Amino acid sequence: MKPLKSPPVRRRRTATFASLVLVAGLVAGAANPAAAAPASAPSALDTVVPKPVSVQADPNGAYSLHPGTVVFAQLGSADADQAARLLAEKLRPSTGYPLPVVPVPAGMPAPGISFQLTRDADQIGAEGYRLTTSRQGVRIEATGRAGLENGAQTLRQLLPSKVESKAKQAGPWTVPGGRIVDRPRYGHRGMMLDVARNFVPQNEVKELIDQLSYYKMNTLHLHLTDDQGWRLQIDSWPRLATYGGSTKINGGPGGYYTKAQYRDLVDYAAKRNITIIPEVDLPGHTTAALASYAELNCDGVAPPLYTGPDTGFSSLCIGAKPTAKFVDDVIREVAALTPGQYLHIGGDEANNTSAPDYAAFMKLVEQTVAKYGKKMLGWNESLQATTPTASTGQYWYPWTDDEETLQKAKEGAKLVMSPANRSYLDMRYADATPPLASLWAGDVEAKNAYDWDPDKGIDNVPAGTVLGVEATLFTTFTPTKESREFMMYPRLPELAEVGWTPEAGRSWDSIASRLPAQAERWKQWNVTFYPSPQVNWGK
Repeated sequence: MKPLKSPPVRRRRTATFASLVLVAGLVAGAANPAAAAPASAPSALDTVVPKPVSVQADPNGAYSLHPGTVVFAQLGSADADQAARLLAEKLRPSTGYPLPVVPVPAGMPAPGISFQLTRDADQIGAEGYRLTTSRQGVRIEATGRAGLENGAQTLRQLLPSKVESKAKQAGPWTVPGGRIVDRPRYGHRGMMLDVARNFVPQNEVKELIDQLSYYKMNTLHLHLTDDQGWRLQIDSWPRLATYGGSTKINGGPGGYYTKAQYRDLVDYAAKRNITIIPEVDLPGHTTAALASYAELNCDGVAPPLYTGPDTGFSSLCIGAKPTAKFVDDVIREVAALTPGQYLHIGGDEANNTSAPDYAAFMKLVEQTVAKYGKKMLGWNESLQATTPTASTGQYWYPWTDDEETLQKAKEGAKLVMSPANRSYLDMRYADATPPLASLWAGDVEAKNAYDWDPDKGIDNVPAGTVLGVEATLFTTFTPTKESREFMMYPRLPELAEVGWTPEAGRSWDSIASRLPAQAERWKQWNVTFYPSPQVNWGK
């Protein structure tokens, strides 16, 4: 592979790991939601994130939920029934209302909250929706479950922020009158969570899934393997999880997902319109695997487990029979757990793999992924050794003039955009923020994360190349839920809007004016966030 421009390592740091270890109290103090958020104010049509494509207000059409409000689902539609039940489940604790879900025939007027399917995809497509509020109730229309659920998330944001409370609150529960017609700009809108460096428990992943769904993201990319840990049970190579997953960065106990636990996550996500993309990073980032099985090393000697922060030094033994069997077994088992179309195979920072070996190995991986009925997704380096029309690259470089990726795009490769200087949530906000972050791509303040166009993330990329946007969180410095949330908010909702809202409909001033209302919701979720000085949060 051609040498990268400086900086050559995605997770480069400018300080020692020890000097950047998380201090939980510091995070909590710096991101106290009660101190940062303004006083509670009713939600309105102009506070929604992501910003809808079209909004028409009707001052005379407000509807208030009441103890007798019913949630109606189109009769015979499992999609409408599921969307209705998920919404009712979210609204019951705070309102205290029973909100029964009742089937109604298609097209029947239903006073209350109504979920209906439509064959008219004009202006909404597969994931969009129409939401109409009148004095009689709220009607959400879409072509399928994804759109209905996206509409339900908008309805939640139109209600007062205290609707997000898990305890009963006093009303009123008023939805402003009007009509929203909405659809996403890109089909891929997601977040990558690194569970390899620091294992993230199943319940915390589910909380993240709920938050991604709230902001209409549809993909959770789980970085399951790295030098510091292997986090998924593989039956044919059991020590990958039991031994390779036994520790974490900086030492201490690790963890892994059993297949049953992983299937549960996949199912939980699917019900919320989230597809999980698993990543098994190959052929570098593999110390956890090399330590688990000596035969994966060319010298037949297993290295010790690794708990440091460095990258780019490990490699499978390319061309060896055990390696080929390992690749086939792992991809086969992971593919069987994956209803989505993609398997992410990493392919980055393979600095200890020769260029010929890398090319041969990536071709093997490409063929194996196709053999098991999936499409290959990898970090953009992988495009140099795979068939452009058969693979997708996740672009992470913090520069826009990468000639190699541009050439592959011209040959037909598609891209998911995750430039480190825009979408890496492990990057520091600014000098004044706590030392919980990587520094190599520079500071990524709130405005940096928002004020860019994914279609221009690489100069002169052909139209239609970019499939979407992915926020990215490597967990080197964020071992706790609170520390991860601090790095996610407000940047995660901002990146959700970058992926959803048309470029012409976005502006920094607009989202900066809407973030304070969102902060009220984060407070209800008990989310720790960064009160960026670029946003007027109020008193």
